[in-house]
Amino acid sequence: MDHAETEKKILASELKWAVLVAGIVLLILGAIVFAGISMHINPPSNREYVDPKSLHLSGEFTEGNLGTSVDKNGQITTRVITTQFAFVPQCVVVPSDRPVTLRFASPDVIHGILVTGTNVNTMVIPGHVSQVHTVFKKQGDLLMPCHEYCGFGHSQMLATVRVVPPEQFKPDAQGRMSCG
Repeated sequence: MDHAETEKKILASELKWAVLVAGIVLLILGAIVFAGISMHINPPSNREYVDPKSLHLSGEFTEGNLGTSVDKNGQITTRVITTQFAFVPQCVVVPSDRPVTLRFASPDVIHGILVTGTNVNTMVIPGHVSQVHTVFKKQGDLLMPCHEYCGFGHSQMLATVRVVPPEQFKPDAQGRMSCG
């Protein structure tokens, strides 16, 4: 074999490997895009800001707006303030098998939110509104701890998400629902 033939074989082999690797990369990228579209998984893009010093004084995070509410279009929204070392409100009620929007804000430090047994897991950063869209499949009382160390009382920072059957989810005349 002369030098030119050896060089052609090496180039052909390298080309086969390059095509194989490119095919695998495209297959993985296609799987990621397909999973993202079919499961409605999107990167965080909700950029809303709130003044952490006054979020409880006006706007959507005032005391009267916290908890679960249903608007006139039937959209279910739960608003929670995460503060050292408590969730306000301590318990929220949501229906199972219906889309729910969870909105969180913090006036003090970074908190991490996790609702056990679900896909709800987000960070709450002072000055930003964190938003999660989900459908709760499992009924019952689900624990919602803070999973980002936020100070000495962090271990006691827990709340409950009460998931009830749709027929038991009956908001009051103002569209509000609470654990009480």
